[in-house]
Amino acid sequence: MKILHTADLHLRAEGDDRWEALTAVVEIGKKEKIDALVIAGDLFDRGIDAERLRTAVRPVFSGTGFPVVILPGNHDRDSFRAGDFFGSDAVILADIGAPFDLGDVSFVGLPFEPGSRERVLARLHDLRERLREDRVNILIYHGELIDTFFSRTDFGDEGADRYMPARLSWFADLGLSYVLGGHFHSTFTIRTFGDGGFFVYPGSPVSVTKKETGRRSVNLFETGAPPAQLPLDTAHYVDEDIVCDPFSDRNPKDLVAERLEGLHPRAAALISVRGFIDGARLGTDESSLLGEVKKIARGRGVVDEYSVRDVSSILTDDLFSAFEKRLSAQGLDDERQARVTRMLIEAMMEAER
Repeated sequence: MKILHTADLHLRAEGDDRWEALTAVVEIGKKEKIDALVIAGDLFDRGIDAERLRTAVRPVFSGTGFPVVILPGNHDRDSFRAGDFFGSDAVILADIGAPFDLGDVSFVGLPFEPGSRERVLARLHDLRERLREDRVNILIYHGELIDTFFSRTDFGDEGADRYMPARLSWFADLGLSYVLGGHFHSTFTIRTFGDGGFFVYPGSPVSVTKKETGRRSVNLFETGAPPAQLPLDTAHYVDEDIVCDPFSDRNPKDLVAERLEGLHPRAAALISVRGFIDGARLGTDESSLLGEVKKIARGRGVVDEYSVRDVSSILTDDLFSAFEKRLSAQGLDDERQARVTRMLIEAMMEAER
């Protein structure tokens, strides 16, 4: 059976980047002739968004040729009331005791609910008695693994709370072939558990916040085979870090232009420009350079950080020149010499204040 797996679209409006990502994923499902699409939580950003967009998603989730298996997440856990219609292909897994069977595969949902790790463990213990050995059992889970290191920013703007915390070892010996996860936004991540089981976070299929950088992807796999990452052509952020060198003849604005020229068409750059410039030699100053960079970035990204300092007055200082001569005579490698030079420049700038 061929399955497409995504999560964390956080829909807010029809026609925006997130909506386009949803329709793109559905179209991939049709092109790949999948048997099921799994959305592992947070299809909607808030309950009010689900209420406003329910009629809009109905055509998207109808006539696809495959069921769309949807798990409530922490953002939309109260959005799927009994009797609500989200499309003829939509299957809502709101109860761990009511799996969705398709062919020889059983999809079991562990919907988000507030509670401690002990509550999650108890839920999984109850699940052990319900899974059948003669089926491919797939658990859909929206929460975080607590024994694997993730930054809090990897889960979007969720604060410091724990969300359905579980340990990877808890999924072993349950008879699960796959755990299709949601809640982890940043990257496509695979972990293994038990005797050949796979735990997969697909990452968000669109950059929901600036913290989610890099081209987005989904999980496309066939049962019996490992999960597989499929890159998407959806909206996403990329980090572009420009470090200015006061001894280089290259104008930093040209470096920015080069970086932006090679971007993916759906990428928006988060541009960081930092370091030192010799404004006198380049014919610019800190303010003018910022204006030029913003002009170049227009329509392709934003200047997320600007910490450039013009050190032309220091570079012509007799004390600096004398120190540089002595430093060059030490025979240091380029990296160490550059580090010491930077420390001197920072010290002299501090002294000028």
